[in-house]
Amino acid sequence: MHELDPGPDGGGGRRRPRRTARDWVVDFCCFFGAVVIGIAAADTVSDDPGTPYALAVLDQCLGALACAAVWLRRRWPVGLAVALTVIAPVSLTASGASLVALFTIAVHRPFRYVAWIGGANLALTPLIYWVRPDPTMTYLTAVVLTTLLLASVGGWGMFVRSQRQLLLSLRDRARRAETEARLRAEQAQRLAREAIAREMHDVLAHRLTLLSVHAGALEFRPDAPREEVGRAAGVIRESAHEALQDLREIIGVLRAAESDEAGRPQPTLAALDALVAESREAGMKVTLDNAVTDPATVPASVGRTAYRIAQEGLTNARKHAPGTEVAVSVSGALGDGLTIGVRNPAPEGDVPPVPGSGQGLIGLTERATLAGGRLEHGPEPDGGFLVRAWLPWG
Repeated sequence: MHELDPGPDGGGGRRRPRRTARDWVVDFCCFFGAVVIGIAAADTVSDDPGTPYALAVLDQCLGALACAAVWLRRRWPVGLAVALTVIAPVSLTASGASLVALFTIAVHRPFRYVAWIGGANLALTPLIYWVRPDPTMTYLTAVVLTTLLLASVGGWGMFVRSQRQLLLSLRDRARRAETEARLRAEQAQRLAREAIAREMHDVLAHRLTLLSVHAGALEFRPDAPREEVGRAAGVIRESAHEALQDLREIIGVLRAAESDEAGRPQPTLAALDALVAESREAGMKVTLDNAVTDPATVPASVGRTAYRIAQEGLTNARKHAPGTEVAVSVSGALGDGLTIGVRNPAPEGDVPPVPGSGQGLIGLTERATLAGGRLEHGPEPDGGFLVRAWLPWG
């Protein structure tokens, strides 16, 4: 993952990201820790009478350079770690910088780098304390403590890397899920537009055929009685008006799932009672409050949209809230619009998860919007779920 590996040593052809404020803080803390450990080691070297003065000076000079080189750990992590491993037998003061370099490659490089460089440090540890014993502790204690320290630093770095990899993986997965959801929604909308074209042909063909027949009759019978001419003209005007009305209302058909219903009578508001009865026969508890006294007066397209909303609401309640009593309400009047609502309370007990993409509610929302109405849906404070739509009527 390039987010964890900002760039290979020596340039590598990939630009490194600029340091953020957090990066500067982390780098300063690493530098400060390397300096503190280096000062402690320098005091030990100075107090050791068995260390020659020239070697002590060289040790501290190399330690100072190593601490300064910590600022290069992001640009050349592997090169810095190798260089500090080489000078480790000569400079005990550089031990803090060596730990920082090991931690850096554990975070920013794959495990093989940690294995080679960490293994080299572990292999050199007994030799270092054999040649330059620590005056404050025994040989075995120094080797064991240093080995544990190197293992802890390397393990900590690999743990940080694994956490970052997990975070990046979850972030990529979330981005892919959002992209796939957007593509599914776009595909559903595209298929719905194709359904619009199919239903436009089915509905408008009848209107335009009537208009053509009566216009042809007037053309071939210009001497027809005045009453017949007036009646034919009225039919032509009414057919043209209905065709325009259907053209505006036909775009309410959005769901691709309805493509298999071509050629069959489409349900209207009058079929709502049958839908509720069918749901009751399937074992659902459904109450219907229909305040529209004459469903036949509701336009077919409005009634069809209301029927689909109720159908989808009952289907969702059956899947996500089984055993609850679903309430379906319909009200409205000519000029006020038609309001339909489907509500179910919170289910009792745990409900097994049911797969669903939410495309049904997306389709209903677009259907209501393109019909000139609006649709709202969502959970309620008591845990129930409500779908409510308003459709123009008149």
